[in-house]
Amino acid sequence: MTLVQDSAPASRQAHVVPAAPGRRRGRRENLAGYLFMSPWIAGFLLLTAGPMVASLYFAFTDYNLFNTPKWVGLRNFTTMFDDPRWQKSVQVTAKYVVIGTPLKLLLALGVALLLAQSRRGQAFYRAAFYAPSLIGASVSVGFVWRSIFSDGAVVDRAQSFLGFPVGGWVGNADWILYSLVALTVWQFGAPMVIFLAGLKQVPRELYEAAEMDGAGPLRKFWNVTLPMISPVLFFNVLLETIHSFQIFGSAYVVSNTYCGPADATLVYTCYLYQQGFKNSQMGFAAAMAWMLLLAVALVTAVLFWSQKKWVHYEEDAR
Repeated sequence: MTLVQDSAPASRQAHVVPAAPGRRRGRRENLAGYLFMSPWIAGFLLLTAGPMVASLYFAFTDYNLFNTPKWVGLRNFTTMFDDPRWQKSVQVTAKYVVIGTPLKLLLALGVALLLAQSRRGQAFYRAAFYAPSLIGASVSVGFVWRSIFSDGAVVDRAQSFLGFPVGGWVGNADWILYSLVALTVWQFGAPMVIFLAGLKQVPRELYEAAEMDGAGPLRKFWNVTLPMISPVLFFNVLLETIHSFQIFGSAYVVSNTYCGPADATLVYTCYLYQQGFKNSQMGFAAAMAWMLLLAVALVTAVLFWSQKKWVHYEEDAR
C-alpha cells in the first residue's frame, strides 16, 4: 500500500524570512549606542533644554521665585530697555569685550610666534604660559587679583614709583574695569595654544618662497602667516568674544560682590544675577538672559558673515 501525502502548492505555503544577521547586529549596536548616550541625553533634557524652555516662559511673566508666575507679556522687555542700570550694564560689557578680547588675542598670537621657534626649554614655557588659563577663573585668583590692585598694594606702589600715582584700581571707578581686562589678558594661554597649533601647520616652503622674493619678517607675517592661520584666528576671535560676553566670576569677586564702585564693573551677567537672586525678579532676569543670547547670536552671525572676506581656507586656493 502506498501512502500519498498531500502537500499544499508552493505558492500557498507561508514563507517566513528570518531577519538577516547583519540587521539584527545593527539594531543591537544602535540600542547599545543609545544606552551609552542616555546619561548625556537625560542631562541635556533636564539641565539644559528644560531650563531654557522654562526661562523662555518666565521671561514673559512676573515671577519672584516664591509665587505663581503671572503672565505679563512684553512688560519685562519694555521695562528693561527703560532701566538706566540695564543700559549701564550693556555699556560696561561692550567696553570690556571691545578692549579685553583684542588685547588677549594679540598677546596670545605674539607669544605663540615666539614659542613656534625652536629653543631650549620650549615645553616649560608653553606649560608656564598656559597655566593661568587653568586657574584664572577660580574665586581664589579673583581674591588675589583684588588684593594686588587695592590701595597700597603692588600695583599702586609700582605706579607711585614710576611717577603716576592713581591709587588702587579696585576702589577707583575709572580704573577697576581695566583690572578685569588685565585679568582676562593674563589668561591668554588657551588661545595661545590654538595659535601655536595653527603656526605649526604653515608650510615652510611658503616662507622660503617669500624670502626668495625679498620679503622681510613683516611682509612674511602679513602675506604668509596671517592668511594661513586665518581660520585659527577666526576660531579664537569667535570663542573669546562669546566668553567675554559671559564674564561674571571675576567681576563679582574683584568688586567685592557689589559690581562697583558706581556700577563701574556692572557687567551684564552681574546685573542679571542681582535681579534674579538678590531682588527675586526671576522673570526680569530671564528676559535679560534671552536678550544676552540674542546679542551673542547676532555678534556670531556678523562674525560668520565677515569671515568670508578675510578667512582663507585651503579649499579656496584650489
